[in-house]
Amino acid sequence: MKKKIIFIIAFLLLVVGLFLVRLHIDANSIQVSHYKVESEKIPESFDGYKIVQISDLHSKDFGENNNLLIQKVDKEKPDIIVLTGDMVSADETDYSVFFSLVSELAQRYKIYFIPGNHEQALDSEKKNEIVTYLEQNGVDVLNNEVVSLKNGNDEINLYGLWYSNKYYSENETYVLDAELISEWIGAADTARYNILLSHNPRYFLTYANWGADLTLSGHVHGGMVRIPFIGAIFSPDEGFFPKYDAGLYTEESGKSIVVSRGLGKGTRGFRLFNRPDLVVITLNSTEKGVD
Repeated sequence: MKKKIIFIIAFLLLVVGLFLVRLHIDANSIQVSHYKVESEKIPESFDGYKIVQISDLHSKDFGENNNLLIQKVDKEKPDIIVLTGDMVSADETDYSVFFSLVSELAQRYKIYFIPGNHEQALDSEKKNEIVTYLEQNGVDVLNNEVVSLKNGNDEINLYGLWYSNKYYSENETYVLDAELISEWIGAADTARYNILLSHNPRYFLTYANWGADLTLSGHVHGGMVRIPFIGAIFSPDEGFFPKYDAGLYTEESGKSIVVSRGLGKGTRGFRLFNRPDLVVITLNSTEKGVD
């Protein structure tokens, strides 16, 4: 009987130990996710254009001064970097981890930023502190506006969209539609290929109806806990088995969204079978003459 009890205790300790090891791996070991997005609207000169997406950092530090994350970004040699929100958490007052990462990457890459729901929850003084630092380091803060990305003789559009946190809730009073997006950001320039940065992937079909050919989002953290080969179990905003939890989704019209699983854990979150996610998107032109 005594040997049986010892065996059970040893087995339970092993299970707990393996669980803790898994939690450590899933909090600290970055996975690089590569996605190829094709469209005949992508100009020939943008074939192979590479975008690195950093999302939901929540002030997570990967190595000293985030050197492990920076090394992975440098290895990809992106044309641009986009920051799709929640770089900090709403309850933080020290943004040094995020600022250090930005100051290092901005020396080598053009960076574009949109706020997530956590930045939106900050008071105006803290928001201004972040925006001022980003702009001083050459980062474009896209405040419901559009910029042109130029490569060779061609251009595509990059839109940055943010909206009130009330649209993150399940309240039927606040429903995002294409008309509202047009009011905030203007009508989509359908003559060009349009990339939209928007933190919340819930409204993918709305973004597509507005005119986004490719949307880059985060927010869901990959569902925090993932079941291998099944996907996310639960997201605080989206409930059980969220529809857009991670990866590349394409609708019948060919319009797509890439949802990052994010890098950090959030205020009270954790990650299980859900490693921190650095996203790399490569644009592929299907214009005539391009293989």
